[in-house]
Amino acid sequence: MSASSVGESPAPPRPDHEHGHTNLRLALLVIASAQLMVVLDASIVNVAMPSIQRALDFSPANLTWVINGYTLAFGGLLLLGGRAGDLFGRRRVFIAGILLFTAASLLCGLATSDVTLVAFRVLQGLGAAIAAPTALALITTTFPEGPPRNRAFAVYAAMSGAGAAVGLIAGGILTDVLDWRWVFFVNVPIGLLIAFAAPRVLGESAAEPGRIDFGGALAGTLGLTVLVYGITRASNPDLGWGNTGTIACFVFAAAVLAAFIAIEARHQHPIMPLRLYRNRVRSGSYVVMLIVGAALFSMFFFISLFVQNILQYSAIRAGMAFLPFTFGIVIGAGIATQLAARAAPRVIAGSGLVLATSGLFLYSRLEVGSTYIPDLLVPMIIIAVGMGLTFVPLTLTAVADVQREDAGIASAILNTMQQVGGSLGLALLATAAANATTARFADANEIGRAAQAAAQQLPGAQMPDPALLMQAAEAATHGYATAFLLGSIMMFGALVLTVVLVNAPRQQVPTGEAAAVHVG
Repeated sequence: MSASSVGESPAPPRPDHEHGHTNLRLALLVIASAQLMVVLDASIVNVAMPSIQRALDFSPANLTWVINGYTLAFGGLLLLGGRAGDLFGRRRVFIAGILLFTAASLLCGLATSDVTLVAFRVLQGLGAAIAAPTALALITTTFPEGPPRNRAFAVYAAMSGAGAAVGLIAGGILTDVLDWRWVFFVNVPIGLLIAFAAPRVLGESAAEPGRIDFGGALAGTLGLTVLVYGITRASNPDLGWGNTGTIACFVFAAAVLAAFIAIEARHQHPIMPLRLYRNRVRSGSYVVMLIVGAALFSMFFFISLFVQNILQYSAIRAGMAFLPFTFGIVIGAGIATQLAARAAPRVIAGSGLVLATSGLFLYSRLEVGSTYIPDLLVPMIIIAVGMGLTFVPLTLTAVADVQREDAGIASAILNTMQQVGGSLGLALLATAAANATTARFADANEIGRAAQAAAQQLPGAQMPDPALLMQAAEAATHGYATAFLLGSIMMFGALVLTVVLVNAPRQQVPTGEAAAVHVG
């Protein structure tokens, strides 16, 4: 059932083609390029991680903040960015978000320490959170209803789906041919071109009355950030879960997140309307996406480390290794779309989660002697097809039976759950991997770094004893395998929740705002 067909709704904003903007192809190029750039940045950094770790001397636990800093700000402020576009004009806010993202990308490339890089990644996430929801909304105000708008949504969704794999490949090429800093610098000319073209091909939307829920945005983002920080502290052998500061982080995060719920319950224009959670099927879809995001982000992170640190792939080869994931997720999504009108969502999503759980479990069997075929490629394709089967029905159940004015918010919350889940899951699984590695061989990370320095012929670097190198590699692989095992357990939990909660009837693919979902 189309979300836009439920209930009465106000007249839609006048599309930009009525404002004299007749070149819809250029408009779509601008919007799609922005979406690709924003989604791509969540994955392009993964392949550059080993290089970033060596250059800025990140600890294994703190390295995850290069990803978490971006995804937390992106996911935590995504709803705020969409609301800002409604209030101040979507084109204006879209351009502001792109310019902020571009400036932050430049600063990331110029970073000289781990602290400054993480800070600028947060700024990047803020720019993405402003630009991404307004880009989606601009489709509805630029393209007339019917085939033109449907084609635009299809291209938008394709950019979302392709962004992860394109980012991994581009990250490998840039890191190998140039330097890790170019995974950030590449955004600068693209962002400037988008900001230049946007006012020339996109029309402005009328501002809507209301005010921004700054309190809710601040409380939600702060609570999640402190929660992730607490988990990261727990991974430090000198601190651990029982440390007073670690416990204080968890208590503070719980208090702030409780305040966030209280603010949303009372605010006239909340960034996360609690009424959307009254429907059990929709709430179940959100929780499942949270868990799926946690496991999926971690898969990209740990496989990138494994192929480069253990299999000694170059950055470009590591990026190309992920290419089959794109084809798998497209195949899975295509099958799910065809089945949407014939089977219940929990049957389609449940089948996908069975595949994803199986693939992650296969990854938990990785060893130092594992090879790309079959140890990496086969599980990757299984997971990719499973994710394609999962995302489509979860998107449909998240936006079914909502009022038209809530369709965009309902979809945005689903995207937020994926981003936030990615941050929380990566923090948890990176903690588990670090602890498992240390338990197997305490000096594994130091020996690994020494070996990399020697291989690069850095001054004063001496190659460690081969037996120690093998111990370090085995310990690191044991850590990765532990993370994948926990990820498979998380996916199985998502499967159980899907069967129990996502018991909606078969759905129809929506053609409005909620038709797209970020993948990766």
